[in-house]
Amino acid sequence: MAGKRNRTINLPAPYLRRVWLDRALIRDAAAYPFCLPFLSADFELGFDRAITIIVGENGTGKSTLLEGIAALAGYDEAGGGKGYRPVDHTVAIEAMGGRLSQALRASWLPKITNGWFFRAESFFSVARYLDAAAFDENGNPELGPPPPDFLSHSHGEGFLRFFEERCRRQGIFIFDEPESALSPSRQVEFLKLLRRMDRSGICQVVMATHAPMLMAYPGARLLRLSKYGLDPVAVEDTDHYRLLREFWSDPAGFVETMLEE
Repeated sequence: MAGKRNRTINLPAPYLRRVWLDRALIRDAAAYPFCLPFLSADFELGFDRAITIIVGENGTGKSTLLEGIAALAGYDEAGGGKGYRPVDHTVAIEAMGGRLSQALRASWLPKITNGWFFRAESFFSVARYLDAAAFDENGNPELGPPPPDFLSHSHGEGFLRFFEERCRRQGIFIFDEPESALSPSRQVEFLKLLRRMDRSGICQVVMATHAPMLMAYPGARLLRLSKYGLDPVAVEDTDHYRLLREFWSDPAGFVETMLEE
């Protein structure tokens, strides 16, 4: 079965078409993550385009939602791809959103488990895991390509090299704030990567971001997550864009005003 699921699919993205919350599968609605406000009503999210971008304030549940979707796709909630578990979080204190998948149902056309779940928080652990995988238990290089060595570069360059290497294949790719280490010019390079993935027809992207530049990717479905749920939004109507517009119109005056509030 695993081999069949990993075969090349001769259909264009998106492959994951819909996720929804089955409240009958929730044991304790007051427990995290089911207590998040956006899950209080009948939650459903459809995917009608290859690229879906989710925005919203900190604490609304963007990362939790992505972790739940990643777990549905067969990825570890801490990040990585199918079969990877680069971070041991069995005794982690923090609660993660992967358990959301226990009450999520999904509609696929078709089911695909190739791809990657990128989390900025676990990038270094993932990169070291991939380097270590190139050596055997005695520390000798395995037959095959050399270690990718993403960490011998600047933070942002390492991110981009990682994206370039891992995001060329068919699959579903989940990005949680990929702009974390990217300068504005590097964000442009990431947009170019998104364009290549989009035009390939074989990549589905679900991304959460705070970067207006990434929100503006042409043709993406842009959704704002709030306590009321997910709603379509234009870049110009996001709080992120409005705040930065005020800043750029008078940087010094804006900062002075904000500091005095």
